[in-house]
Amino acid sequence: MRPLVIAALLLASVVVPTPPAQADGPTYTNPVTSGVVNTFPDPTMIRGKDGLWYAYGTTNPIQGTTEHILPMLSSPDMIHWTYSGDVYSAADHPSWWPNGTRPWAPDIRYVDGSYHLTYSLSGGGVALATSPRPTGPWTDHGLIVPAGGSGCPTGNIDQAMYTDINGDNYLYWGSYDTICGAKMNATATAIAGPVTQVARGRRMEGGFVVRRDGRYYLFYSDAGCCDGAFSGYTVKVGRADNPLGPFTTPSGVDLMDLTSKDGIVLAANGNGWAGPGHNAIQTDLSGQDWLVYHAIPSSTPEFGPVTTTWGTTISNLSRRSLMIDRLDWIDGWPVVRAGAGPSTGPQPAPVTTWTVGSTFNSGLSGWTGPWKPASDPDSLGYLSGKGSTRELSTATVRGDLRVEADLRLGSSGTAAGLVVTYANGANNVTAWIDRAQRSLVVTAKVRGVTTTLSSALPPSFDYGSWHNLAAERRGNTLVTWVTADRLRDAVSTVTMTLPDGSPTSGSIGAASRGAAEADNIGAAPLYEPVTSRVSDPVLGSQLTAYSDEFSGSGAPVGWEWVRKAAADQSGGALVWPTQNAELFRETNTASVLTRDAPAGDFVVETKLDFNGTKGNQQAGLVLYENDDRYFKLTHTVLPLAQGGGAVLHQTEFGKEGPRPGTTPPTAVANAPMFGGPAAGTTWLRLLYRYDAANNEHDVRMASSTDGTNWTWGGTWSLPRTGPVKIGLVSMNAAGATATFDYVRTYELTSP
Repeated sequence: MRPLVIAALLLASVVVPTPPAQADGPTYTNPVTSGVVNTFPDPTMIRGKDGLWYAYGTTNPIQGTTEHILPMLSSPDMIHWTYSGDVYSAADHPSWWPNGTRPWAPDIRYVDGSYHLTYSLSGGGVALATSPRPTGPWTDHGLIVPAGGSGCPTGNIDQAMYTDINGDNYLYWGSYDTICGAKMNATATAIAGPVTQVARGRRMEGGFVVRRDGRYYLFYSDAGCCDGAFSGYTVKVGRADNPLGPFTTPSGVDLMDLTSKDGIVLAANGNGWAGPGHNAIQTDLSGQDWLVYHAIPSSTPEFGPVTTTWGTTISNLSRRSLMIDRLDWIDGWPVVRAGAGPSTGPQPAPVTTWTVGSTFNSGLSGWTGPWKPASDPDSLGYLSGKGSTRELSTATVRGDLRVEADLRLGSSGTAAGLVVTYANGANNVTAWIDRAQRSLVVTAKVRGVTTTLSSALPPSFDYGSWHNLAAERRGNTLVTWVTADRLRDAVSTVTMTLPDGSPTSGSIGAASRGAAEADNIGAAPLYEPVTSRVSDPVLGSQLTAYSDEFSGSGAPVGWEWVRKAAADQSGGALVWPTQNAELFRETNTASVLTRDAPAGDFVVETKLDFNGTKGNQQAGLVLYENDDRYFKLTHTVLPLAQGGGAVLHQTEFGKEGPRPGTTPPTAVANAPMFGGPAAGTTWLRLLYRYDAANNEHDVRMASSTDGTNWTWGGTWSLPRTGPVKIGLVSMNAAGATATFDYVRTYELTSP
């Protein structure tokens, strides 16, 4: 694959996007692999030591109709991609794989000079392959998590690694409905610690952990990845002070609590992308984070028949495209595009070119000093220095910057340094990987006076393998950290308030004490963070003609029944016992209480008391065309997948309608998406917009447990064949009671 790598070197939305962090320059349009591969599920990404970005995906028919086993892509800029082969082929894969295995959900890390690719097997279990280069050849290490009996109560798939500040390695995995974590051994080749359940929720999977500002963030997806235009995947997050939790949401819900969760990072927004999820994270050269994920184009959501590696045929496989979008950190929480969701149309591209810098794959032009060129198959070109020396850029930089380099030490080296700013010998700033002090050391010299701060490196730190040392200067604050692979898993961090008079312009470069090597040295203007979220929808005047306080007695007035039920007004509320009846695909036996909806856009809200205790009891709002075309937002009780009698209380946002591209074309599908927490009293809202350009209903959900603070979730869309009505349901399993305090309908003011 090396020749391919070298060649690669040579509408309308329910929410309003925030202004981009970078206003000018190159752009990209999702999906970023358009014209290269037509699907790339469960993506993960890393920047190789040769200066390219590499992406890895789930086994899928990325080209044509025959599957590729863990396909690989390479890119110079995260947006123009080249197919770079497969991790395994049909004829050359581990012999221990069970027949029919379709490897899923790879994760890539760089550990002590080796690329560690973990992947899960479709029948369960997590395996490891390693390579000295990002495209292989790969060495099989077998299973590191068994298909069963791992200590995690549900599916043993969808793994991701993480390295902590002290050098400890962790693995996270799990699916349907629990995510678990455990320490790994020092070489990141086996589980070595007890298994801890860190999160649970309906269809929860795809855990991915990063550390930022001293806290741990567990990203995950819930509600289903792979049901075409009916995929409800949503990315959510919890935050903790320890790598194994407890993780909590912005509202304080523990990720182990038996309810749906807030902390929405990314959800469908009605602009043609369904089921955005299964994320990784990548950081560009300006320091801006990007969410890497897949989403399904609603207009062409599925393939025809696909041939697997084993010669079997799969029909209606979801087309999951590789997407990237800006990840903002606002008030300590991550969110995509400030809450605007998946992008469509041209967007400001990641910064992937330095103002000053080089991968050294084409020589030393633009650099001065005694360091010599060298090469190896992974890094291609790099620099080698000896003694107490510096290699500096001939061009200078100034202002707020991100400066980084890959550094490693020779056997006689005591320290390798990143020159952040060099004005002259008496005025400079340098960050060191210091073997003698076993620390990350930052020195700021002003008029010959040196200020020093340091932070210990882990005892297991491998000084002889590449590590990325990055420094971000904003004003007089300098933050430096050491990672193996730029994946927000720093093993040491130093934050320094620079002394007055510290140089703000100068050269960048590398420094040595003894034998040291450097690669990928560069500086780019530091990204400008987005600091405020997209505004939540604003409700206007209440539309009393379409509202009801249920202040009467007996049957509610102004409503019509689809299949009458025993529901009456009492004590200022509508009281409705749940029915042993359903409104699911061809089974349309449940009652629906309906009334006309206003013309134009609107929001309908109800306050619901619900005492459900057993699986599938549910009650809430619907926007209803007919029995096979509707949207519902309910408090739903769902059993945990692992059994044992435990149930989850979910705000379930579903739609039912015709599945595009299937035979017959009127086949009905039903799918959930999950919002914020559900409680004994839950407030529910449905926001309705008519998308005239596509003749679609766009409906967005929101929920609250106090009536004041709302979690706004994703959007479902359906082709419009007629107007919707406002409705209520209480159904699926008898034995619970839904008490609707009111139904209030409002004009929609903005956005």
